[in-house]
Order: sequence, then structure tokens, then C-alpha cells
Amino acid sequence: MLDSNKLVFWTILVLTYFQNSQGTHEQDEFNRIQFEAAFQGECGHGSPCEQLCYELHDGMYECDCRQDFVLREDGYSCAEINSTVVPSTSPQTKVNYSDVLYQKDAVLDISEIDENVTLADSNDIPNVEISDITSQGPSLEQKLTEVSSDDEKRTTASISTTGPCILDCGLGGLCVRSNARAKQTCLCPLGRGGDFCKEDIDVRSPRFQGSSWLAFSALRGAYKHVQLALELRPEAYDGVILLTGERDDMVGDFMALLLHQGRVEFRFDCGSGEGVVRSEETVLLNQWNHVTLFRHRWDAWLQLNGERHAQGRSKGLFSRITFREPVFIGGPGNTTNIAEKLPVVSGFKGCIRHLEINDHIYNFGLEPKGEAIKGLGIEECTADRCSRVPCQHGGKCLTGPESAVCLCPLGFSGDLCEIRVDLQVPAFNGSSHLRYKGLGEEALTWLDLEITFKPNAPDGLLIYNGHRTDGYGDFMALYLVEEYVEFAFDLGTGASVVTSKYQITLGEWHKVRISRTGRQAILFVDKQPSVETTSPGAFTQLSLPQNLFLGGVVNFGAVSPHIKVRSSFIGCVQALRIGGRQIPILAEALGGANVNNCPHPCVAKPCGEDGECIPEMDYFTCRCKPGHRNQACSRGPPSFSGIDSYLYFNDARTLDSLMADPITLNVRFKSTSSDGLLLWLNNGLGGGFISVGLEKGDLVLRFSNRNEEVVVVHNNTYVHDNLWHRIKAVRDGGTGLLIVDNGPAVTHQAVAVWRRPRPPSPDEEGLFVGGMPHTLLLRTIYRTGIKGCVADIVINADYHLRLVGDRDRNVRECDS
Repeated sequence: MLDSNKLVFWTILVLTYFQNSQGTHEQDEFNRIQFEAAFQGECGHGSPCEQLCYELHDGMYECDCRQDFVLREDGYSCAEINSTVVPSTSPQTKVNYSDVLYQKDAVLDISEIDENVTLADSNDIPNVEISDITSQGPSLEQKLTEVSSDDEKRTTASISTTGPCILDCGLGGLCVRSNARAKQTCLCPLGRGGDFCKEDIDVRSPRFQGSSWLAFSALRGAYKHVQLALELRPEAYDGVILLTGERDDMVGDFMALLLHQGRVEFRFDCGSGEGVVRSEETVLLNQWNHVTLFRHRWDAWLQLNGERHAQGRSKGLFSRITFREPVFIGGPGNTTNIAEKLPVVSGFKGCIRHLEINDHIYNFGLEPKGEAIKGLGIEECTADRCSRVPCQHGGKCLTGPESAVCLCPLGFSGDLCEIRVDLQVPAFNGSSHLRYKGLGEEALTWLDLEITFKPNAPDGLLIYNGHRTDGYGDFMALYLVEEYVEFAFDLGTGASVVTSKYQITLGEWHKVRISRTGRQAILFVDKQPSVETTSPGAFTQLSLPQNLFLGGVVNFGAVSPHIKVRSSFIGCVQALRIGGRQIPILAEALGGANVNNCPHPCVAKPCGEDGECIPEMDYFTCRCKPGHRNQACSRGPPSFSGIDSYLYFNDARTLDSLMADPITLNVRFKSTSSDGLLLWLNNGLGGGFISVGLEKGDLVLRFSNRNEEVVVVHNNTYVHDNLWHRIKAVRDGGTGLLIVDNGPAVTHQAVAVWRRPRPPSPDEEGLFVGGMPHTLLLRTIYRTGIKGCVADIVINADYHLRLVGDRDRNVRECDS
């Protein structure tokens, strides 16, 4: 007996009635009870569960059984599926197969019944046909017969068959007429194609037309756990990707994967309330997207293209899904009443090339070559022609009617994105765009926007920022139409458009400014008279949470239908200012594609590596970094303070030059300190190093040679007098040489042999100038860097080192 004070039991019974196939008498009806039991208390000692116990939520728990066992109708004891004898009962007692049928989500295939059990032995399951105890529910052949008139209505909900449709589409084909056109077409059965379904086609990567679908056998062993991976290439923002469940009328349990307004949605119902998981990001149209889905009992998470996981949970206490229907891919198949449960009723439009559910990868071909039971309107995906266009550097392949092209990321161009581009002034070619964080609520009441651009085509979208991914709701847009500049915006009560008074000239630079306050917007174009407009309605605020696009958009389906042009801008953009702030066009871009350099003086980097070229129409000015001066942004020699002050170089060319043997270093420097490190070179060859520094006023060259340290001391010249000196240091095998100010060479062979283990030296590969980080310096004989300046370093007579390190630390400009 269980402690009544410790456990309070309650049982939920969900009764689902199935008529038997003969339906002769009411008392002969077989009522299949779907059962789950939950109780308050705790798992462990005192639990009523015979085998397994799971915590639900809110203090509730549920019993379960191990593999090859099913839960009995009492909710806590278990029966073995493959046994005809119930343990602890007499050998003559048969398994009550109604235990299996009553158990929610349980599946029992006729092959699992002991071969010794005949139909005469099945007195425990009266009036149940063989098809009633298969894992697939009703016969698939019965469910997926040739399309009847009723099936036709279900399958092609979005297709009008009004009027005669007389095409001979062959066996299993369907003649349809679109609402949008009078032309009659054939939806062919899987494996057939062509205008009249006369051609044999081999489907490896199916393309769905929005009215297509594939069907696979019902899921097995997935009532608690589903793990799914999918690769899809959508051509529209809405559509049913996958649908399966308990019944073909959407009554009871179901699981659906959808595209809804560009986002991937997973909807599932375990029998007591729907759960919804929605991706934060939208899919990329006409590009391959990767979707990963994981569901365990009530909980599910979804991931799109490796971005953040979206999580969700179904309602109620039931945690299992019964799968009796086929798995429909690309559309709802013969499922009805989906509008009552799903926000999308149309089929998916686009390609799918990978489907994996619970570690099983599906073959899209028709049985017996493949695994599909049936399909309608399936084509072979031509997007795989991208396999012949190997885009480089992260480029995305985009297919057109006849060919495939690469959509190149920022910084690359060329047919295969093989050319690296140092972008200065961006140029857009009609398939380009730059993407930024949206204005959000920054433009609620007022917006001040200014852009400098040079158009090369009379039409094109220049700037767009919207509220929704379907093009509806608030938006603001700047675009060209027939060489006129137009600004359009919608505050939620209707779009308003203002157009420039005159056309602009192609191939020349223009400056356009937008000033909007509340419902009023004013357009300024060059020196033309300003033009203004007022938004209709009473709303005064503009909300723009979506990304802002410059030069074009990824998909015009996300652009408001009030915009007159449906093409991207062709030309150059050199400056963008929003809300009084100059936007770094390239530095702040979150992404972009097919952006190249505009022909402009800034492309030649007239300000040098240390200056920023600021375009001003056809000319420019230089903005120099701190410590740089004059028009070309050159700088004086670097100055070092002695403590944690240094330049560090580890670029490929410098590292290559340090590998030479012999190696020659020519250095021009001045110092006020009698001690300090001037140079430290680590060539990465077994910890080998070269150092030049000041030790008690003497200039000293040190380097490693096998298990020895060679020391060359030059004490003939006073070099810490704050005057400029030129030194030459040479290492040739085990010989060292020092020359100061073109004086006599000092060659010395003083050798220190490391009899004890050699003290560790800094092992960071590269060249330090003027000093080192303090932690590395402690591993040398030096404790500080020099106090002074270094004006010139030449390695091996042909490599002049530019004294702007990869990592600078506490470096200032030398006074003289």
C-alpha cells in the first residue's frame, strides 16, 4: 500500500472512439482509449511506477516503461510487447493487446505478435482488424490512392479547377488551372515529368512548386523524441515544409514544420495544447539554409543556419505524440482542416536536398528505388547546377533561369569571388547590397538622412528599412525612378511619396537630404527647390525594427508594394549620414554582397596606410590617425618610455626575413638610458634568438648558437647621449659582429656555455623593437626597454621595416 499522505493520485483519461470495420452493433464498437496518468509526489521510493518514472512539471510526475514494454491502462504497470505471457500470471493468460491499444502513443505492428497467437487467440481484442494494430494506422495504399475529386480539392487548395481541365496527364497526373492564369498544366506523379507526364525523371533533390508534396511512411518510435536536420532552398517566405500526425483531419496529435513570413516555425501538439517554436532569423531566399530541430516530450528547440537556438514547450500534461499518418514533405498532402491549426496552408516552394529524422537519411525517390510512397508535382532541383560554380571565400551561388552566379561577400569580387578587394568607396551593380542594423525606434518622431551618391542607371532602390519581412507595415525608402529621386514612408495609415522637382544627371555625384518630423517629410536634392509631403491619417511615429539596406535588398518580397521600383541601385555611394552621425559605410555593415570599388581617387590610398581617405565628390581629404601628420599622414619616428613600451612585428614578410642566416640588422636610434633592450628577434628555430641592447652604457649583441650563447660587446663609443647613432649587427653562424657609426668592426667570440639547463627565453615568434611586455622581459637579462627613439630598421639590406607594428604599446612620436 502507498502512503496516502505522501501521494495523491489522479488520472486523466482521454477517450477516442474508433468504429470497427463492420459497424453492425453499437455494443460491438471498439473504443480505443488513449491514456496517460500523472500524479503528485516524487519519483524514487514510494513511487507507484513499476519500471520508469519521469518528472513532468509543476510538481507532477509520470510513469513509463523500458524498451519492449508498454504502459498498461492503470497508468503505472507495464506489459511486455513480444511476450504472450504476462509475468506473475498463469502461463495460459495471454497478453491483453488492448493494453497496447489503449496506451497513448503505443504502436504495435502485427509482426510483433507471437507467431503462435492466432486470430482465434485474440479474444482480448475483439472486432479489431489487422490494420488497426499496425504502426501506420490506416493502410497507406488506402490513404494514397489515385487522386479522387475530393483528394484533388485537398491537395490543390491553392489551385483553381473551375472550368474544364482537359489535359491528359497520364496515370496519377492531375490537370490544374491556376487562379492567376488560364493556362492548364499537369501536376505529375513522382517519377514522371514533362508537359504531359510522359517523361521518366530521377529525383534526387526535389523541387516543390507550392502545390507539390511527397509522402513517406509514418514515423516509428518517435512518440517522445524527434531529431531532425533539413537543408532547404526556399523561393517564397511561406509554406508547409513537413506535416505528420495522428489523423488526416488535424484532430489529435500533430507535428508541423513551416515557413511563416520568412521565419521557420515548429508547431506540435501532444494532445493537450499546442507548442510553437519560431526562429529569430529569416531564411535566405534562393540560398541553401540549414534547419536543425530537436523535440523531447514537451520541449523543443529550433536552429536556423547555425544562429541562436529558439526554444518552446507544448501545453498540458500529455508528452507523447501519436504518429499514424504519413510524413508529408513540401506540402500538406491529403491532410484537411489545416487552416484551423496552422497559419500557413500553402505548400513549400523551393528545393530540399537533405532530410534526416532520428538518424535516418531519407531517399526522395519513389519506392522501390527510393523511400517515397507517393508524390505529386515534384521536379528535380536545378539549383544543384551550383556544384559547377565553386564560389570561393564564402560566396553564395545564385541560380538564374539558365545559369548560376556567385554572390560575393564583402571584400571579394570576380566570377568565383576569387579576387580580394580593398574596399574604399563602394560600387553597386544591381545585384549588390549592404546591410546594417535597423533604425528601430531612433526614427520614431524625426529622421534626418543625408546621402552622397553617383547613379549609373535611371531606376533603383537606394535605401530601405521596414517593419515586417512581408513588406507590410511601417517603412521608409529612398529610390530612383526614371532619374527622379523619390522618398516614400508609411506610419501605419498609408504610404506617402515625395518626388524631386527635376531629374538628376547619371554619372555625376549628387547629395540628397531627407528631413522628416512626425507626418511631414521634406526632400532636398542638390540645389533643387525642396519638396515636401504629409502622411495621411493620425499616426506620427515610424517604427523600423528590420535591417536597413543600402544599394539594394536581398529579396524584394520584403519590400513594401508601395515602392515603384523593383530593382536595386546601380552606381556608387560615398557618404551616408543619419541623425547627424556620419556612418562608416563599410566598417558598420553587418553584411553585404557583390560590392566592388567605385573609380575614385581614394582607391589609390593617397593618404597612405596610416590615414583615412574621406571622399568629397570627385576629390578627397585625409583624416590622419593620432601621431601622424601632413597630407599623406606620415608620422615621426616612434619614441619608447622604457617600461612596457614597444613595437611588435609578426607579419609573414618580417618572419621570413628573420629566418635568414647570415642575418644583418641596420638600426638608427638614439637613447638617454644606459641600460635597456633595443631589439629582440625570435626566429622560431628551436628557441633561437638575437638581441641588441644597452648594458651599463655598452652596446651588446647576443644570440644563441646550439647550446651556447654568443656575446659581442662594443664599448668603444658612447651611444646613450640622446644623439642619433647608426649600428650594424651581424650574425653569421656562430660569429657575431657590431659596427657603430661606420667605425671599426668589433668581432668577439665570448661564449657562455649552458652547463645547467638553459634559462627560458621569450618564445613568441617575431620581432620586438624598443622593449617587450614586462612578463617576457623578465625572462631575459634586461629589465627595461630603451628610453629613446628608433628611426630606421633594415633587415638583410633589402627589407626596410615600416615602424608601425602589428601590436603597438605605449609608443609616442619622437620630438625630433
